Amino acid sequence: MKYRTLLSLIVPFFMACEATKEQAESNADTALNVSVQTVVNQQLPNEISLSGTVEGKTTVKLGFMVPGKVEFISGKEGEPVFKGQLLSRLEPTNYSIAKQLADVQLSSVTDEYKRLELMHKKESVSESDFSKITHSLQQAGLQQQLETKNLADTRLYSPLTGVLLSKQTEVGEVIAAGTPLFVVADIQKVVVSAYIPEAELHQVSIGQPAAISIAALKKTFKGKVTEVGAVADAASRAFMVKIEVENTGLLIRPGMIAEARISDAGDSEGIAVPAECVVRDQDSQCYVYVIDKAQNKAFKRKVSLGGISGNKIRILSGLAAGEYIVTAGQSKLSDGAAITIVK
Repeated sequence: MKYRTLLSLIVPFFMACEATKEQAESNADTALNVSVQTVVNQQLPNEISLSGTVEGKTTVKLGFMVPGKVEFISGKEGEPVFKGQLLSRLEPTNYSIAKQLADVQLSSVTDEYKRLELMHKKESVSESDFSKITHSLQQAGLQQQLETKNLADTRLYSPLTGVLLSKQTEVGEVIAAGTPLFVVADIQKVVVSAYIPEAELHQVSIGQPAAISIAALKKTFKGKVTEVGAVADAASRAFMVKIEVENTGLLIRPGMIAEARISDAGDSEGIAVPAECVVRDQDSQCYVYVIDKAQNKAFKRKVSLGGISGNKIRILSGLAAGEYIVTAGQSKLSDGAAITIVK
């Protein structure tokens, strides 16, 4: 009877041990291999890195002041243009005829005015009649000025030296007055427009130097902050910053992507992690995977990002020195996933 009682206690114990062993083996089989590193405080340069877009320092949209049919276009998109250069011309026949009619009308009224003026001096014409011809002469003169201007407006000239960025019409097309047809930009100097988070806005001021890197040109240019936005973007809560760059050789073109690095004096202590550690989810939230060594598991941790220096991103909040983060293998992880540290 005693042996049966002892057996009834021992068997469940060994079964539980076997189940624990199987569970451990199962966890080991499903654990994902990752590489980790320890988070440490370090001296970081006070540098803000922003991604922006190049624009012409002065950009204008041009169109005709009168309607008509496009007869001539002088250039193609991307070609240089000069101040005063003829960009396009409308078919002028109607406006030319209207101008000639106005000339004839003015000439006729002028002759009549001179005749009545002589009679008026001899008091042979009433003040009322002379007043009417005077007003008619003024009206004819103004009409001639209007038709002269309309004829001149069939020609469209560039108001500045730069590059023809956009052409929205073709020869033969009938256009309405005031329709924007051409975009011309002055690129002797260009402006890099970028958004800066509100947490870093206090580090930027007008006149501050900046280094502008353009991957397409594989070059870095010197720039200067010329504008700092006063109102945040409603969606991103970020502020617009504009950096002016001398465009020697006109190598930089509007629309290029530029990386702007704005430096401040001195260094400060903080945390920076390799860029590949940071993962962005579908809601645009940034996070890293933090290791719990006691459980051999990885957990998602939201972080706030600062500037980029080299291949490292500054972490403003969310991490503390001494913690372990995943540096490789995070693409296959999920929150709470079992892991095996390989190095």
